[in-house]
Amino acid sequence: MKARRDVYQAVADPTRRAIINMIATQPHNVNTIAANFDVTRQAISLHIQILADCGLINVKQQGRDRICEARLDQLSEISAWVDQYRQHWESKIDSLEKYVVQLKNERNGKQSK
Repeated sequence: MKARRDVYQAVADPTRRAIINMIATQPHNVNTIAANFDVTRQAISLHIQILADCGLINVKQQGRDRICEARLDQLSEISAWVDQYRQHWESKIDSLEKYVVQLKNERNGKQSK
């Protein structure tokens, strides 16, 4: 049975986020990626498999090398999810700003009497 994976699972792990950062601007082969981490190559291969299952990277076979390239458009799902909460907190901050202005006006009104 294959585990169900999504983009949130992919970015939940710091090693996977580091791999995405590494290949975001330039594709790298698996050995180059593995050389930048203090874990086994097998562990990196598992992280790469999860990222590929989530649609965040493509892995292409070129001769003996497996080249990984980022597919960052999948991250828009996370951005959309965060945006809904950003709007909520911006609304709360706007309400707080109005309350502070109201308090200042009341204080100034009391001081000017």
